[in-house]
Amino acid sequence: MCGILGIYNLNGAKVDGNILNKMGNEIAHRGPDGEGCYLNNNIGLIHKRLAILDTSERGKQPMISKDGNWVIVFNGCIYNFRELREQLKKKGHKFISETDTEVIAEGFSAYGTSFIEQFNGMFAIGAWNKKDKKLYLIRDRYGIKPLYYWFNVNTIVFSSEIKGIIKHPEYEVDVDLDALNEYFTFQNIFSYNTLFKGVNMLPPANLLEINSNTHFIEHNSWWDYDFNLTDDSISFDEAKLETKKLFEQAVKRQMISDVPVGSYLSGGMDSSSIASVASNHVDRLATFTCGFDMNEVSGREANFDERRDAELIANHLNTEQIEVVMNAGDIRWSLPKLVYHLEDLRVGMSYPNYYTARLASKFVKVCLQGTGGDELFGGYPWRYYKVFDSLSREDFFDQYYDFWQRLVPDSEKKELFTKEVSDKIDFNAPRKVFERVFTFNDKLNYKSPQDHINNSLYFEIKTFLSSLFIVGDKLSMANGLEERFPFMDNDLVDFAMKIPVEFKLGELSKEIDKIDENREDKKKIYREYNDGKNILRKAMEDYIPKKILDRKKQGFSAPDESWYRGKNADYIRELLLENQTISSKYISKKFIKKIVNEHLFKKKNHRLLIWSFLNFELWCRIFLKEKS
Repeated sequence: MCGILGIYNLNGAKVDGNILNKMGNEIAHRGPDGEGCYLNNNIGLIHKRLAILDTSERGKQPMISKDGNWVIVFNGCIYNFRELREQLKKKGHKFISETDTEVIAEGFSAYGTSFIEQFNGMFAIGAWNKKDKKLYLIRDRYGIKPLYYWFNVNTIVFSSEIKGIIKHPEYEVDVDLDALNEYFTFQNIFSYNTLFKGVNMLPPANLLEINSNTHFIEHNSWWDYDFNLTDDSISFDEAKLETKKLFEQAVKRQMISDVPVGSYLSGGMDSSSIASVASNHVDRLATFTCGFDMNEVSGREANFDERRDAELIANHLNTEQIEVVMNAGDIRWSLPKLVYHLEDLRVGMSYPNYYTARLASKFVKVCLQGTGGDELFGGYPWRYYKVFDSLSREDFFDQYYDFWQRLVPDSEKKELFTKEVSDKIDFNAPRKVFERVFTFNDKLNYKSPQDHINNSLYFEIKTFLSSLFIVGDKLSMANGLEERFPFMDNDLVDFAMKIPVEFKLGELSKEIDKIDENREDKKKIYREYNDGKNILRKAMEDYIPKKILDRKKQGFSAPDESWYRGKNADYIRELLLENQTISSKYISKKFIKKIVNEHLFKKKNHRLLIWSFLNFELWCRIFLKEKS
């Protein structure tokens, strides 16, 4: 895992090496082990290296193919690179390193960019073709590795992180109001906009081709999920055995490394399954857990600390268990750092992720984690059962959109935004963005309960999951740590899409009450309905104690509802209600005050919205400070 950045002047203007290096320094934390630069007239590429495979100088980037036609900067890991290298050797290609980067360079020389379709891994690639004078930007199937770009007619700039792009002298930081509207609807951005106006995220499984001759930028989507591949001929036992086999293969495959590998351990089924398999391949696996100080926590959040379950698994597997404990006061210290590194604000309370990555980085350079299991195997049944009995596509959209308005519904947007912002945005735009996720894929059906549930899986894996990957990447790389995701192995993903919905959900025929993320009894509902990931639970029976297999899903979250009303109440008032707030240009101070008071006086639980207000205010202070 590394950091990559590049400048391509389509008008032929020479790239200024000083500017390039200044921009590259903004992502230096992603690659503390070395750096490299390629500068040739109107193209400049920067690489910041975190050495995982072949830590010698032979692995240095940018890397040039033997025929001299391709210059590669690459972030990620290709888990099947050795198999691909043998394939290329048979075609006469020579290799001097033990890196996956060299395989990419020689593979592009042999097959062109279509070679990416053979990759099993996570990657963001900048590839310069010297002969054709074309730049290619490429992202992996699932969007695990981030890649952003900004285009201003004559220049395209790309980077692993936005903070590198905004240092370009021609870029002026401003808020993208459409993205802001999305964020305060979904606590996420479902389009490929960012809060930085003009800066876009390259979509997962996308190849961007930039031609200097035509000044034309062409997007090509080269893969997509397809849950219509359901294999109804397979039996439950066959599916269970195949899931187990492919999962074991995936964990082993992703442990490829020339540096120490550890595993996160939350106490849930996904991380426990990974740790269990991984522990068979190292003498003593290091496992890492984040716990919470519960002294001032009450009510439904009293069970949020998962250390006891994590310790149960660690003792069962005989791992080297290492823990960190967060308390309410940590938010004041960590939140500014968190927002700086996240930059592209997405999903919910993520500072426990930062603490866990920070802990793990002191012991290992690579850490396995369980993200993806829920989205592939149906881990959120209360969401699916909300829409499984939809009568039509339109009915499905109505119900599901209502659920995903996690923060502020469209009907309250005029109250949320200032008049200046309200006059410039389309309050209905988030609904259009939401529907576009589905309409992008013309293979989706809306006829049966199974269709509706598969469509829910498709939506969440394209939006919620891809944002979890972004958050994971940013917060791990802030600490010089590479995260890997065994559930996102190509073979396992391809098979998971074939598994019938009935095998994933044990109580498909049972209708569940409509559930809001902020309902006071959400955790109770979690306990009552635990039929998600049924096939995965059965596949993991040989690895995990029954207590963990039967554990009710609760998610990985700090007890923010309580903490916001306790030690952090003054901090929230200070940050959001003081006269000097920058975000008040965009968000109504009156609305924020109402939300904060309702939460502090226990009228409503607004933990999600308050978190987003805090993040946006700090985002404004960090990235708009020169304009404020």
